[in-house]
Amino acid sequence: MKILIAEDDTTSRLLFGATLRKLGYAVTAVENGQKAWDAWKQDGHSLLISDWMMPDIDGLELCRMIRAEPSLQYTYIILLTALDSKGSYLEGMDAGADDFITKPFDEEQLAARLRVAERILALHKKLHVQATHDRLTGVWNRAAIMDCLERELGRAARESSRVGVVLADLDHFKRVNDTHGHPTGDAVLQEAARRMRLALRPYDRIGRYGGEEFLVTAPGCTLSEAMALAERIRDSISAGPVDCQSGVIPMTASLGVAVGGNRTGEDAGMLIAAADEALYRAKRAGRNRVEFSKREV
Repeated sequence: MKILIAEDDTTSRLLFGATLRKLGYAVTAVENGQKAWDAWKQDGHSLLISDWMMPDIDGLELCRMIRAEPSLQYTYIILLTALDSKGSYLEGMDAGADDFITKPFDEEQLAARLRVAERILALHKKLHVQATHDRLTGVWNRAAIMDCLERELGRAARESSRVGVVLADLDHFKRVNDTHGHPTGDAVLQEAARRMRLALRPYDRIGRYGGEEFLVTAPGCTLSEAMALAERIRDSISAGPVDCQSGVIPMTASLGVAVGGNRTGEDAGMLIAAADEALYRAKRAGRNRVEFSKREV
């Protein structure tokens, strides 16, 4: 677990860092709230230990700033305080703190509080995965992949870049379910998702858009790059049949590609509709192929 320490007192900061490293944690220690905020935005620290009173940005404000940020990972926040006031503790909780440690700290008490933090973070991660991932295939679910696309479109508008969208639909999937049954259909979907993930770049995202349809977001893609990605996905899906208990099932997919993102407030629905139109043309042209949107999105 990565722990970020924000403490303006040098002695206390060094003592906290040494103690946490002795307990086996990776530690980043900074001397004020602004540096803590910068470090938190740059790296994925799952736990923050912050002094209450600091220059630039104090502990309460740092809590509020972190809680206001949309993030896929929850940050557990412990505030350091020498105050002995329930009112102050309530103020800290309202700002977003999860726990408090009174200075000077007791090492055993610190270790115990970190055990609690680890349990809560593990539970949060489990619940987050259940809420955002498709249970059958393990990829993002529809709501989560749409959130990813909205975020990428917002980033593209700010940075004047592009976002590629690939909509993939397994060919003749209804025939698989009707002929071999839904358990075989489920196995085909799972294998399709596994193969598609192999073709993606580290920063691409894939989600189950519905039924046998999958949506891929590809940030920073030109149309030619998005088409190349879609072809890799198509090749990966059709690399060989799926060996199931009920037999060997051939698998191919048709894919539609659209690129957008250079306009502020661009609508994700319009981008997906353009990719869906291209997907429909791929189906009509014989399936197991990639088509791109001819609409300006």
